[in-house]
Amino acid sequence: QGQLVESGGGSVQAGGSLRLSCAAAGITYSNYCWGWFRQVPGKEREGVATIDRDGTFNYADSVKGRFALYKVNAKNSLDLQMNSLKPEDTAMYYCAASRSLSPWVRCRLSDVHYVSWGPGTQVTVSS
Repeated sequence: QGQLVESGGGSVQAGGSLRLSCAAAGITYSNYCWGWFRQVPGKEREGVATIDRDGTFNYADSVKGRFALYKVNAKNSLDLQMNSLKPEDTAMYYCAASRSLSPWVRCRLSDVHYVSWGPGTQVTVSS
């Protein structure tokens, strides 16, 4: 398991943008899924945007067209560019990486395969 640290959260007005970054260290295998999840107190954690081990990008319907993932190999980081933010995007955002996976396994937006989690970064969008 590796260590993940998120950065870039904050407070913005509706319609604004934020870019979250997840720095990964200590993940010694390459066949894993990587992604961003979010959680609001009292609600279940939900997958926002992930990359499967085969490079397939997955986005929640609620963020399609507004959020985009960027894997920055030089920094070993996974960035989440969030545009046209809405108050309902307010949540704690977590970066996560899965365990080593077989080629046929798809993570999609489920967190069942994820074993490494960052401490989270808060995003607050005001109307």
